[in-house]
Amino acid sequence: MNAWLISIPLAYLLGSIPFGYLLVRIFRKQDIRATGSGNIGATNVVRSGAKGLGIATLLLDCGKAFAAVKIAQHLAPGNYDLAVAAAVAAILGHVFPAWLGFRGGKGVASALGVFLALSWPAGLIVFGVFIVIFAISRYVSLASIIASALLPPVALCFIHQRTPGVIAGLIFIPVLIIVKHNANIRRLLAGTENRFGSKKAAA
Repeated sequence: MNAWLISIPLAYLLGSIPFGYLLVRIFRKQDIRATGSGNIGATNVVRSGAKGLGIATLLLDCGKAFAAVKIAQHLAPGNYDLAVAAAVAAILGHVFPAWLGFRGGKGVASALGVFLALSWPAGLIVFGVFIVIFAISRYVSLASIIASALLPPVALCFIHQRTPGVIAGLIFIPVLIIVKHNANIRRLLAGTENRFGSKKAAA
């Protein structure tokens, strides 16, 4: 049994489950992609007026990515290259789900899930940074960008198997998330980004 051949496709498939889309479709008979920013993530689900579904989306997006990494760790204990590769595959699945034309979320909740699985202290520290930035600014995007940028250095304080593959994977995840926030970055610089709780939709 080749752990790589099982873990990587499974991680992508788990990551690609579009919980935000499914929950809104099932419980509200709506397409979340036609609401607000069109994003399938928890923030847009909450902004659509479905706070409970938004919380569920956050937990499920985090959980699916956490499970993807834990399965890889179970199949190959101590193999951090495989664990990080599974983390990357799960994030790619969330951001580029085959079921939705490869147009998914921005990967923030799923990134929290994979980092909690790879190193729960690092995951909690970065989540704490996210909460503080968000509480001060009320910008989900700003908190997501800053927290994502901190993921590699914080994680490397706790992950001691620093192979090229591990380092590359830890850097790739936040870079992808930040790139997916390019429109938010432009609005933040222009002073037109919407704060969480405003009635305007944000991308």
